[in-house]
Amino acid sequence: MWNSVKAEMDSAGKTFADEDTTEEAAKEEYRKIADRRVRLGLVLSEIGEKNKITVTDDEVGRAVIERARQMPGREKEVWDFYRNNANALAQLRAPIYEDKVVDFILELANVTEKKVSREDLYKDDDAEKTAA
Repeated sequence: MWNSVKAEMDSAGKTFADEDTTEEAAKEEYRKIADRRVRLGLVLSEIGEKNKITVTDDEVGRAVIERARQMPGREKEVWDFYRNNANALAQLRAPIYEDKVVDFILELANVTEKKVSREDLYKDDDAEKTAA
């Protein structure tokens, strides 16, 4: 993730000062984001395993077809790439799995609406920022 951020900033010709931060502060912020992503992935994986949620080959095949459709004229090349690259297939399978687990959780969720003021909505965020 950090390498992508650095490469994007380099290609855009930006510095951390342009973003009103320092490299160390940005690195720490992205470390926190990465940590949350990993923890979320572990939770979703655990829920998926316990509830026997799987991604079928047919679902992955439809995702490959969708990718191929995004590149008119190069469909065979895209199809061959995924057929010959297990890592690329895994990168397609992961978000499908996550979506299925989230859909499963949402099916079980009991959602109720509650009207709150803007101040109440942001109150917890403000309390966390002042505590830090």
